Order: sequence, then C-alpha cells, then structure tokens
Amino acid sequence: MIITRTPLRVSFAGGGTDLPSFYREYGGGAVVSAAIDRYVHVLVNDKFDDSIRVAYSRTENVEQLDHLQHELVREAMRLASVPGGIEVHTIADIPSEGTGLGSSSSLTVGLLNAFHAYKGTLKGPAELAEEACSIEIEVLKGTLGKQDQYAAAFGGVQYFEFLPDDSVRVAPLPLTSRDKETLASHLSLFYTGITRQAQGILKKQEARTGENKEALTAIRALAGRTRDAILAKNWEGLGALLDEGWKLKRGLSSGISSDAIDAAYAKARAAGAWGGKITGAGGGGFLLVAHPPEQSAKVASSLSPWRKVPVRFSAEGSRILFVGR
Repeated sequence: MIITRTPLRVSFAGGGTDLPSFYREYGGGAVVSAAIDRYVHVLVNDKFDDSIRVAYSRTENVEQLDHLQHELVREAMRLASVPGGIEVHTIADIPSEGTGLGSSSSLTVGLLNAFHAYKGTLKGPAELAEEACSIEIEVLKGTLGKQDQYAAAFGGVQYFEFLPDDSVRVAPLPLTSRDKETLASHLSLFYTGITRQAQGILKKQEARTGENKEALTAIRALAGRTRDAILAKNWEGLGALLDEGWKLKRGLSSGISSDAIDAAYAKARAAGAWGGKITGAGGGGFLLVAHPPEQSAKVASSLSPWRKVPVRFSAEGSRILFVGR
C-alpha cells in the first residue's frame, strides 16, 4: 500500500502568464504562489486479480486500463507503467473540481508520486511537475498553465518563472516560519459556493493572448512586485497588488467575475480588506482576501454566509506518507 499527500495552492500574482500561448511567445511568464495545508490524498493498493478499481466521487471497476474513464488516473498509470491489478482511492480536503486551488493538478502529481512509488521508483519534484504537465497539457490537450503542477510538487511559497523554451526556474521565497505565520494572519479564503470548469474560461483567455499582451505583461511584472512586497513584509502593499492584479485579470476574458463576486468583493473592501482576488481561472471557487489581522472578523461578517477557510502554508510538496503491506 502507498499513500501520498499533495497540497493545494493559492496564487498571489502572475496567473495567466504560465500559459504556453503567452510564455513561449512573449518572453516568459512569472507567478508567485503558495502551497496551503489543504491536501489531496491518494491511496494505491494491490488487488487480488488483474482488474482496476478506482474510487473517487464515483467508483469504477474495469478489466483494462483503456476502459478507465478517469482520465488523470488512467494516464498517470500509463506513464508510470502500471497496467492493472490495483485499487486507487482519492480523497480531497476541498471540493475536488472548480474551486481555483489547483486540485486537478495536485491530484495528478499525487497520483504520479504514488504510482512511481508503487513501482519502486522515487521521482523528484521537478520530474513530477513536468510529468503532470505532460499529462494535462500534452496528452489530454487541456488549456491550462504550469504553475499548479509545480506548486503541488514543490510546496512552500515560491516564485516560478516559465521560460520560452518550456524550462521552469523555481525560487523559494526565503521566509522564516514566523514570517509565513504572519503572512497567513493577513489572509483569508472564502468559499463562494460556485464551482466552474476552468477550461472554458482559459480557452477564451488563450484565444485573446495577442489582444491581451499588454495586460498579461503587466500581470507578469506584478509577480515580481508581489515577491518583493512579501519579502519586505509589506502586507498592505501585498493587498494593493492583489487588487491591482484582480482588476487586470477581470479584463482578460468574460466569465472571470460576476455581479455576485463583484458585490462581495466591494463589501470586503468596505469592511477593511486591502485587496483580494478570485483564485484560479476565476468565475467562482474561493475569494482570497488580504486584510489587517484585527479586521478579520469584520471582513468575514461582511461576506457571510460564505464559509471562511483560514490560510496556513504547507512547507512540503507532494510526499509519500506511507509504504506498507
């Protein structure tokens, strides 16, 4: 039996510049993101026969890998050369789709980590991230960027650069444990209750990459400014940068915001929040808000009945929790 644990993530700035349609053509992309202490767990166990059983929101029992409908499980098994004879269980701390916390990529990274370990192989975070990108972007032809896979594999608070040759530079922000706790105390996540498919939003955005070049270039620059604000422990400045980035992001394509989200964001600002953004592609999921710690309760009250999720960071990326028989 193998059990892996892989973190979800929040992105502070730079989202959209990690799409190949931008970073390959316009000098690279950059993102600041952080792994949080909400996880996807994957359990892989031997099965008595050669069939495959996969349990997630539904359960599949199939005789052949090609018959498996869960695309991420199927392609991760194929890449890791696991033909069958196993049971796979996936468990997520947060709703597994459409929340903007990178859950699909966290699942892919966690599956790959588990399947490689099942085969007796250990993969480093860069390998896991690139293999997850290959599955989601190349094999399954998904319209998405590369930040989620890297955030899930590496963990921590990171500055990622996506270069035109498809290589990725990973720079952990040198923060102490106390720095991370202080940063987290200035942040809250609120679940909007709205789930959405990122693919539709990102396809619209990708189609307008050339048209949005100026805005995306500004969003890329925001990643560097956000990194610097965090390192300077300028939390109010971080909030202002989140607000600036949200305004830029809303103009990239339709569906990123809505009247309900705009109204809620305005209430949070009126209650003392410095800034914020919808996580992920937009359209729903979680609202990330930066605020003075003493305004936390007031901001939460202004967004009621949206559920508040405290932000705590995960220093580790995908890891193997258990190996046994």
